[in-house]
Amino acid sequence: MLIGEVARRSGVSARMLRHYESLGLVRPSGRTGSGYREYSGEDVRRIFHIESLRAMGLSLREIGRALDDPGFTPADLVDDLIHRTRERIAAETELLIRLDRVHATDPAGWEDVLQVLALLRALGSTSAGTRQRAALASVDEVPVEALAQAALGEGDPYVAGALRWALSRSGGGAVLLAEGLGSPVAAVRERAVRALAEMPGREAATLLRDALVSPDAVVRGRAALTLGARGEAAAIPVLVDMIVAGSNDTDAADALSVLAGDDAAADRIASLLVGRIGDGTTGQPARGRLTQALAGIPGATASRALADLVGDADRAVALTAAYLLRLRGDG
Repeated sequence: MLIGEVARRSGVSARMLRHYESLGLVRPSGRTGSGYREYSGEDVRRIFHIESLRAMGLSLREIGRALDDPGFTPADLVDDLIHRTRERIAAETELLIRLDRVHATDPAGWEDVLQVLALLRALGSTSAGTRQRAALASVDEVPVEALAQAALGEGDPYVAGALRWALSRSGGGAVLLAEGLGSPVAAVRERAVRALAEMPGREAATLLRDALVSPDAVVRGRAALTLGARGEAAAIPVLVDMIVAGSNDTDAADALSVLAGDDAAADRIASLLVGRIGDGTTGQPARGRLTQALAGIPGATASRALADLVGDADRAVALTAAYLLRLRGDG
């Protein structure tokens, strides 16, 4: 076949075929009487091999080595290609995210674009002060998604506080924070729930309710304390668990006292506390904390429970119950 026919069949231009020949990648098997290049079936197959390897991302030099070196093993080269491709995808993904964030601010001119880019760079700065100043910039100037991502990765407590404040003002970023709740990294999960706890709105509240069943005790506890302070009864079981576990138990007891605002709620909470006190699996320190928590629960159920506990076999529990009864005027 002449070069024109090979070009039509292979999809490789005649110019590129000549370039391959100049590099020694393909050598036509012969020449016609007029001196035209003549390619054999084997030559055409080699051209298709070259194109396949180019599609994998190999350079022409690497292709020549792969095709001509009998001792060539492709494993290392393929590993390197995978690494390079992942790096390229990561770079392109980062660029796409940056472009999306600039677009989200609806810039009116190039000055606005440059301002957003400067703030995005500042959020990624190694200087905590620079990151904090970027977080405290106008909400309209910093894309909400960038704030949420920065909040999930921020280790400095002062910068983290500024980022949470900025997110609470923006009213957005809940989707990214929800992804953070499912992160395999415990610190990221905690940052996500702390940020949601400071955000107003229905969406953040819904995510906090979902977090009450999180397998992460820290996430459950932070969500319960926030919802409890807002008067949401769904937090009660988790708050009782926190008292048993001794995890922020004082704050949990305070939240329960807030939730015990009517007789029905007070009786329910008191019954849950008493049930855990009487559970044979609850240890002595936890029984003491549960007894102390009854102090903030009004109503007859809590009073009767304390009266019963005065005769408890555990002297510390009995003394605590007697003291609390006196404070309530029931002893």
